[in-house]
Amino acid sequence: MAETVAHPPIASPAEWRKARIALLDHEKELTKHYDRVAAERRRLPMVKIEKTYSFDTPDGQRSLRDLLNGKRQLIVYHFMFGPDWQKGCPGCTWFGDALGDLSKLYERDTNFVMVSRAPLEKLLAYKAEHGWKQGWISSFGSDFNYDFHATLDDAVSPREYNYRRAPDIDQPRPVTGEEHAISVFFRVGDDVFHTYSAFARGTEGLTDAFSLLDLTPYGRQQDFEDSPAGFPQKPTYG
Repeated sequence: MAETVAHPPIASPAEWRKARIALLDHEKELTKHYDRVAAERRRLPMVKIEKTYSFDTPDGQRSLRDLLNGKRQLIVYHFMFGPDWQKGCPGCTWFGDALGDLSKLYERDTNFVMVSRAPLEKLLAYKAEHGWKQGWISSFGSDFNYDFHATLDDAVSPREYNYRRAPDIDQPRPVTGEEHAISVFFRVGDDVFHTYSAFARGTEGLTDAFSLLDLTPYGRQQDFEDSPAGFPQKPTYG
């Protein structure tokens, strides 16, 4: 019996080649546009960090400057894991599982670390459970996550996420509590500067898996995608 499965239309080799060449033109446009955006990103101004932040790490209390570990640049992933949570966010966990070899970052004078507000003991236990190697530290007791809009609480400061403020961020659902984000920092001498932050889908660069899945007929199989009827989909980051 023939298998019944959702699939792309079937074409002749000549028809496929014609469609592929048309798509290639769009792919080249996308690549050039991405390069232009990346060039703009490299020219963003930076803001000096004046506040002192303290983090719990396996090596004791460390400052933001310490997190660079002697490197020029630092990428922080704000992993959603609240102080009273028993386990991390499933979507953030997916990213943690999908993180690849970070050695190329280190070779380019860049350090990477995950930060959450849960106590360090919970983070280390969860890290061991998943077999992760990347650094993971706790910002519990500091304003770090609030100041970089990865934890939202009107009792601490007016809620802002992805450069929009409440109530504009409360559609289609209220945005409060823990959210995931990326923050980037740059060191000049002993001074640390904030250069960039991204939220929501802006964090997708954490993994190559999405880029690879984008090459396949089914894509990422997430419900935001414009896919033909019948193609498998699940909640985004689910």
